Amino acid sequence: MVFPGGGEGASAAISRAQLAIRVVKGRWFMFYACLLIMAGAGATYIFGIYSGDIKSSLGYNQKTLNTMSFFKDLGGNVGIVSGLINEVAPPWVVLLMGAGMNLFGYLMIFLAITGRIARPAVWHMCAFICVGSSSQSFANTGSLITCVKNFPESRGVVLGLLKCFVGLSGAFYTQLYSAVYGDDSKSLVLLIAWLPAAISIFFVYTIRIMPASGASATASKPFYYFMYFAVAHGTYLMVVIIVDKLIAFSRPEQIANGAFIIFLLFLPITVVVWEELRIRKEGDEDSESKPPKAPVSLAIDSSGDKQSQEYSAGEKEPKSATTCCLAEIFRPPARGEDYSILQALVSIDMIVLFLAIMCGVGGTLTAIDNMGQIGQSLGYPSRSINTFVSLISIWNAMGRLASGYSSEILISRYKLPRPLMLTFVLLLACVGHLLIAFGVPNSLYVASVIIGFCFGAQGPLICAIISEIFGLKYYSTLYNFGGVASPIGLYILNVIVTGHIYDREAERQNAGHPSPARSGGKDLTCIGVNCFRESFLIIVAVTVLGAVISLVLVFRTRKFYKGDIYARFRSTELPAAVESGGGETELSTSCSNLPNEKKLGERELQSSSNHM
Repeated sequence: MVFPGGGEGASAAISRAQLAIRVVKGRWFMFYACLLIMAGAGATYIFGIYSGDIKSSLGYNQKTLNTMSFFKDLGGNVGIVSGLINEVAPPWVVLLMGAGMNLFGYLMIFLAITGRIARPAVWHMCAFICVGSSSQSFANTGSLITCVKNFPESRGVVLGLLKCFVGLSGAFYTQLYSAVYGDDSKSLVLLIAWLPAAISIFFVYTIRIMPASGASATASKPFYYFMYFAVAHGTYLMVVIIVDKLIAFSRPEQIANGAFIIFLLFLPITVVVWEELRIRKEGDEDSESKPPKAPVSLAIDSSGDKQSQEYSAGEKEPKSATTCCLAEIFRPPARGEDYSILQALVSIDMIVLFLAIMCGVGGTLTAIDNMGQIGQSLGYPSRSINTFVSLISIWNAMGRLASGYSSEILISRYKLPRPLMLTFVLLLACVGHLLIAFGVPNSLYVASVIIGFCFGAQGPLICAIISEIFGLKYYSTLYNFGGVASPIGLYILNVIVTGHIYDREAERQNAGHPSPARSGGKDLTCIGVNCFRESFLIIVAVTVLGAVISLVLVFRTRKFYKGDIYARFRSTELPAAVESGGGETELSTSCSNLPNEKKLGERELQSSSNHM
């Protein structure tokens, strides 16, 4: 029996199924999946909430806690291993490894602080948190690096959005754990053990390198829609934090708040569907209005072979691989070209940037990791301390978003060097450090906003600077090498300086009384402005030094940023005939580098004038 209209209904169902498959396999769903992975990868930023549980449960003093904090940031920022793995393996391998490390590390910490396992040694706890936080660098490498390579001309915007959701993840966690576990802060560690791993496993096979060409490669409107959603997330979280501070939420209200946050996280899928529908519509119109031009693609391929042969014929005799590598280490290409790993590591630009990161990020991380103890020493209630952590998380996200978008606009319109923006951010961070140092009444709220914003703003700027100066060929390794500077600065400023001064002041205040920290009892607590004043004045001086160092990089790269830093990516766009059609992917890939070969000799002639 045949029903009228049955054919149309079956055709519509097939069309919807094809659209769903197209959406899941598309570049924009890949980007959205990366946003969700990054939204779950910010557990290191909420250490201030559960650090008190670690300190009290295991009887640590402040220096021991800061040592554990150092290993947390060591794992979260030193991602050279994940970068090297990403050079030879697909992104899904990196993401799965990160998911396993996250689950193991934080689950062991949860079992330790709840007494479900025998009390671990300090070095065991440092190892657990280092392994757990290392998952953040694996998530960054697997998703962030992939997105930058897929959207090279929008890297500032891409980095800003992805880093924004990492920053927001701290506020997401504080709200979700209240909805799921109530006020049990120890259970927060359990939440950050299983949730990021589950997200990475669910989306892992959608993350892959899939660059586009033509108009779709430079489409920027979807990024602005994603930005609107990110701002809406931040605004909502800010309102919730303020309302919860004035009127404590009941249990049903906490559950409803958590459900609405999950709804907001899934809402940007509408942007993905809308963009895929637009691309599909434009593709159908192009196929109807333009005849196929496959012969042109083949002609370009053959001419490209000739150009490649001519260029190869003009080269000198090839040297052995070892001799060539050693000779070229100290003769890097022009800025913006693809440096080798060794060329980048010995570059003066990388050394200068490394020192600036060490001074700037090390100071802001010290403030973030000690926010719980800072609030306690200045007499703020525990609810306010949670507010500080949430404010840092939200403004961390807004700083990442603002620096990503604004730096891209300032470069494209005014040719303003990105390292100069980094200098301004470091100077602004000094204001937040000074507010903590002098303990101005109720100023910790403002300091949390400033420090969170500045810490967030540094991330996209540093990532973009590395990709612009040293190229994208080995970006996953070089990006993670830049992150090594953060834990070095953190160890010096947090463990050696801040932790030592805090414990010294606490022992002075408790002179004449038994020291609980040494006798195995509860932790030794310091109260008053003097607990952190001296250490944060030192941090201000170091941060100013970092701003001066970043000005050196501004001077060195001023000519580079005056040019068109994205010209090489526009020159490698494919012809329209090659761009369309799923069966021509391999041909498109082989043709994509031909204009780049054509201009290779011109770049070598210009390299001496572009490189200082």
